[in-house]
Amino acid sequence: MADPHPGRSTYRIMESPLPDGRMWRPVPVRTMSSSDGPTAPFTTLAVSQPAESVTHVQLHRPAKLNAMNKAFWREMVECFQQISDDQTCRVVLISGAGSTFTAGLDLMDMAGDILQPEGDDSARIAWNVRKLIKRYQETFSVLEKCPKPVVAAVHGACIGGGVDLITACDIRLCTQDAWFQVKEVDIGLAADVGTLQRLPKVIGSRSLVNELALTARKMYADEAKSSGLVSRVFPDQEAMMAGALDMAAEIAARSPVAVQGTKINLIYSRDHSVAEGLDYMAAWNMSMLQTQDVMKSAQAAMEKKSPKETLFSKL
Repeated sequence: MADPHPGRSTYRIMESPLPDGRMWRPVPVRTMSSSDGPTAPFTTLAVSQPAESVTHVQLHRPAKLNAMNKAFWREMVECFQQISDDQTCRVVLISGAGSTFTAGLDLMDMAGDILQPEGDDSARIAWNVRKLIKRYQETFSVLEKCPKPVVAAVHGACIGGGVDLITACDIRLCTQDAWFQVKEVDIGLAADVGTLQRLPKVIGSRSLVNELALTARKMYADEAKSSGLVSRVFPDQEAMMAGALDMAAEIAARSPVAVQGTKINLIYSRDHSVAEGLDYMAAWNMSMLQTQDVMKSAQAAMEKKSPKETLFSKL
């Protein structure tokens, strides 16, 4: 079959069924650029491979400030399900196209689902609303479930659903002009897709989390850094993306067995006791320590080679 996107590389994985029964086909990828618009079949995301083993997912509705419409909530799940199965990908970057990371929920597009839920009576309406919320929660939980580390690179505004998104990521970076806002109380609802559950574990200060969630005030880059929401602040978007790519390359150079096992165990330990985390780690490494990657890494260290000079098999 002729390549419908000549000049672009594609993920090389088998077609597989999506939850709604449609067949998933490889997504074309390109260099780190927003000029070409979203990557088919997506309408809200641009997917690229800016470096070896690095996948860049860009929120791509710049004219709408990357607001999250109905298609976005579905496409993020489809995209990250594919990335999870892609053996050539070892780390993921997430950023936003245009002037801002995301304005959060697209209220105009989502109003029907939120304000006019289907159902013949109160019980059925409530049942359908719960199903809807659970589906939206999966949009960001899929980032956490993805075994590849996910690095969020935030510039400009990160509002509402944007905070839900980045708190499900493993590493968060931002520009000096970035700001964050748990906006939901301003539109008459409690945040329900991850912020209230993940932000307390990211920041660690219950008082600060409560303040942000109850007042909907803005948090700017310096405070985000000092509170632990982000680990690095860059002067501008160009510097941030360069730094994010450098970090991604460092992660991608390491053993994928080690990196993905580290992510999985960090998340498990976050939600369990120390004793439970240690037991899980022992069960994990009883098999994972049998990888050839341990010997390869040790040999490289003895020969004073960098991880980038060591070839690890795909995972």
